[in-house]
Amino acid sequence: MGKDSRIEIKVVNPSKGDNVVHPVGPGHPTSASKPSNSSPVPHERRRPQQDRERERQRRARQEQGATELKPFKKWVTWMVPGFVLVNIVVFMISMFINNCPKNSASCFAPFLGRFSFQPFKENPLLGPSSSTLEKMGALEVSKIAQGHQAWRLITCIWLHAGVFHILANMLSLVFIGIRLEQEFGFVRIGLLYVIAGFGGSLMSSLFIQTGISVGASGALFGLLGSMLSELLTNWTIYANKLAALLTLLLIIVINLLVGILPHVDNFAHIGGFLSGFLLGFVFLIRPQFGYVSKKHVPAGYIGASHKPKYKPYQCALWVISLVLLIVGEIQRLVMGVVANS
Repeated sequence: MGKDSRIEIKVVNPSKGDNVVHPVGPGHPTSASKPSNSSPVPHERRRPQQDRERERQRRARQEQGATELKPFKKWVTWMVPGFVLVNIVVFMISMFINNCPKNSASCFAPFLGRFSFQPFKENPLLGPSSSTLEKMGALEVSKIAQGHQAWRLITCIWLHAGVFHILANMLSLVFIGIRLEQEFGFVRIGLLYVIAGFGGSLMSSLFIQTGISVGASGALFGLLGSMLSELLTNWTIYANKLAALLTLLLIIVINLLVGILPHVDNFAHIGGFLSGFLLGFVFLIRPQFGYVSKKHVPAGYIGASHKPKYKPYQCALWVISLVLLIVGEIQRLVMGVVANS
């Protein structure tokens, strides 16, 4: 019948991944021959469109220097130094009004003239007399209940009994307050300071019915209490959680023990601490770890977290603390009115 027209099919070099099928027969290369370089090569698998888009955006972020996100703003500190200045000015005014050389037979450090201190036996803290502090707005229950001078619940936190008193409180305010203001801003820390001081004054007025009380200690204990609640509610963003908690608890216990000393209003400390502790859950709550707000995300960045801003336990603590704070302050006000009526 003529020439054999059969065609043999054979796979050449399968071990090298060349799975091209070549015919073997008359006029074609033998099995020993290498395939031609013009043989078709499988197309490279295409990357998905989203992978290429993600790579393009990543390079764009690197070019814009947006490789690091900083969602927490650092505030400029001015309120805490301002509070320190106000307390010092008020103390100087109280010393000017006191005028020890005119109103007392003897004074401590008489070379200071009008700013000299009351005798050491009368005021060992080196400051004005009790009558001067009373005129300036010291906390006195009888004047609040009978004289309707409720403003003393606020003014007393700006007064101090002496140099040692104001020095200790202002150093504490600087060390505690500046860090809090840098992280949370002047509005929240300012409100926390004043409200905690008010809560301390309320607690003091319930248990100390005689004498006067002055000082920013209640407000300062409020800042300490807020630091504790801030640590608890923002637990997920801290690295050394246990060390921070133990250190803070030690500082709080030491300061409360100092309140056992004579002439120290520990009720104001406790009231301020409780108020600040509850306020911390309300004012100092932060987004959970891994959350990134859209306003902090650079243009073209698609890796923003889809986590909710706050964890459920943070929201629960916020609601519970706010309710307890409002109920507690109202209850203390009512108890104070009833006790002094």
